[in-house]
Amino acid sequence: MKPNKYFSVPYIGWMGIFVITPIIFVLIYSFTTADGDLTFQNFAEMGRFLNVFLRSFWLAFVATVICIVLGYPVAYILSREGLRMQRLMIMLIILPMWMNFLLRTYAWVSILERNGFVNSILESIGLNKLDLLYNNPAVLLGMVYNFLPFMILPIYSVLKKTDRSLTEAAQDLGASPRQVFLRLTLPLSIPGIISGITMVFMPATSTFIIADLLGGAQNMLIGNLIEQQFLKANDWHFGSAVSVILMALLLISFAIFSKVDKGSGEGALF
Repeated sequence: MKPNKYFSVPYIGWMGIFVITPIIFVLIYSFTTADGDLTFQNFAEMGRFLNVFLRSFWLAFVATVICIVLGYPVAYILSREGLRMQRLMIMLIILPMWMNFLLRTYAWVSILERNGFVNSILESIGLNKLDLLYNNPAVLLGMVYNFLPFMILPIYSVLKKTDRSLTEAAQDLGASPRQVFLRLTLPLSIPGIISGITMVFMPATSTFIIADLLGGAQNMLIGNLIEQQFLKANDWHFGSAVSVILMALLLISFAIFSKVDKGSGEGALF
């Protein structure tokens, strides 16, 4: 029995009202002035904030690399554990995500601030206090902490589904553990890595809460710029133009990741 196509109408209506319509309004605002005249000036002014774009993509890139370095070993070890241990470790990984994103980031403020937990320990052992907040390392820490689970879980999901007989066959044929990992395990896990990169890089590029709380005003990212234009400067037209550029860049990044993912899937064992 074929599913009734009319069952999709509520979903299509929901998408049209809450996804497509807002995007159309953002596009209209980005190409118009406050008087409603057509203009490209909103995009021409983007050059003044080139450093914001570069900083956003650089920090998102570094955070993504750190998440790969930290997340892959965790996912690999997790996929090799027994079922009970896997469930326990997954629960521990997901548990912080049950807390509100804003509260998780606020927690790091109390840990890293001048009179916070870390500096209190340093002071108690006779060391000088450090300025741990309102800098790029603090922003990176917030990104990695909040987005690391989104790197671990896709990689774990792919590694868990890998046929163990392939590893055993490679070992029987004389492959060393290093060769098994580099020529079998790692290539087969690339789809999970690409999924993790997509789920970390994109939100890290557009985040603004982390930069607000941990980075300070001098570490503005694209998300902060958009928030500032809409809520403080009341310039919805320029804010919409920045949003359009960000959407375009993220779509290009997504297309590149998808292309790499497709290519890796076709030649994973070669």
